[in-house]
Amino acid sequence: MAEHHSARIEFDPRFTVADVPERLFGSFVEHLGRCVYTGIYEPGHATANADGLRQDVLDLIAELGPTMVRYPGGNFVSGYRWEDGTGPKEDRPRRLDLAWGTTETNQFGLGEFMKFCRATDVEPNMAVNLGTRGLQEALDLLEYANHPGGTYWSDLRRSHGDEEPYGIKLWCLGNEMDGPWQIGQKTAHEYGRTADQVARSMRYIDPELDLVACGSSSRGMPEFGAWEAEVLTQSYESVDYISAHAYYQPRDGDFKSFMASAQDMELFIDGVTATADAVGAKLKSDKKINISFDEWNVWYQDAPTGERDEPWSVAPRQLENIYSTMDAVVFGSLMITLLRRCDRVTAACLAQLVNVIAPIMTEPDGPAWRQTTFYPFAEASKFGRGKVLRVNAASPQLETEKYGAVDALHSVAVANEDGTFTVFAVNRDLEAPLTLEIDLASLGGRTDLTCSTLTDADPDAKNTLAEQDRVVPVANGDITVKDGVAFVELPAMSWNTIRIA
Repeated sequence: MAEHHSARIEFDPRFTVADVPERLFGSFVEHLGRCVYTGIYEPGHATANADGLRQDVLDLIAELGPTMVRYPGGNFVSGYRWEDGTGPKEDRPRRLDLAWGTTETNQFGLGEFMKFCRATDVEPNMAVNLGTRGLQEALDLLEYANHPGGTYWSDLRRSHGDEEPYGIKLWCLGNEMDGPWQIGQKTAHEYGRTADQVARSMRYIDPELDLVACGSSSRGMPEFGAWEAEVLTQSYESVDYISAHAYYQPRDGDFKSFMASAQDMELFIDGVTATADAVGAKLKSDKKINISFDEWNVWYQDAPTGERDEPWSVAPRQLENIYSTMDAVVFGSLMITLLRRCDRVTAACLAQLVNVIAPIMTEPDGPAWRQTTFYPFAEASKFGRGKVLRVNAASPQLETEKYGAVDALHSVAVANEDGTFTVFAVNRDLEAPLTLEIDLASLGGRTDLTCSTLTDADPDAKNTLAEQDRVVPVANGDITVKDGVAFVELPAMSWNTIRIA
């Protein structure tokens, strides 16, 4: 029988890390695979509304709780002509998408995306193409989207049925421009200068924009750190964010290291923060550059995509990972990291929203359902609002091949806006349960605790079309309170949402 361990945390609502940013619970819709077509958009579906949006998917998105959605890419944006997705649908051109080897019909474009944002009550986050295009096209797009009227591009928007400007405030200046896979890859100096020029010029149209410069595509990129330093040296005073992207999967059966993937995310955030602050210090600037972690997830990058499609097919099945219970627990740990570091990570996007490495899956003309990863995000978005608190923790250690000794307990505490408290806790141990002791002394003698737990005896258990609710959170009644301390039993390999009223 696996050994039983104990961990202890204490926190005080007087000592905070930061307010939880609204944009921390963002997601991502790219023209990739079936994220758009037969994902969020399927005019012929039985539940489709007048705009062709699947109502069953909209209902699940409302339950998931994203606050912001990045669009239209991703790699896709580096070859995208935004005008193709505007105007009468019968006049829109079909184009080759070089990023993903498919044909783009452009039946869903900026206007449809804005209808989607209104239907889901999310903030739009728009990316501009700095791969095959540049400054002028970015300005044209901004004028079309945000200018009230009386000019060519703004009046064109109005002629397309949108009288009022979209008011998009958050913009990504390209995507992963350091990557050799990127259409129009640039050096750090080339990209930094371009980002600065585009940012300064966009602010002539709308000075209140929030602009994201591309950071390294991953912490493993050869020029990580040097890329950020050069890009920000060129653009520091013109942008507000530097982006970070990270995906995780088990390698060579090393599940213990996989469970500790958040260690890498922490180091990534530390490295980008230190580099940004060093550039700011060198430039003698009082400004702080924050991080937009606008792509993050578990992604089995070497997994088969599903159906084998002919080259240049329309909306094939691509990157349709089906997530396990273990994946969901790791995913929850990544979510905890973003909350713990929300003083500098003030925007983030789960990549992606539907079908493509996503928490929501659909079938064409069929149902939509929740993946295992749906639940940690939904609970964090619902209960993770307010102020993140400083947590003192004592935890047993686990040995991992990749990260050395790590805490078995990974946790964060949030003082909610309604006066309650939430602790999100992951037990990283694959075999041993963990008793979590929560010191309630600073919380005014509260004793009303509830816990929701996501786990399964089979780490590989999944939610599928055939068994859509195989893995769901369940109420964990194994809680006791004695002498001002709560004792909550956390199963091995589990995500836990503990509410303190």
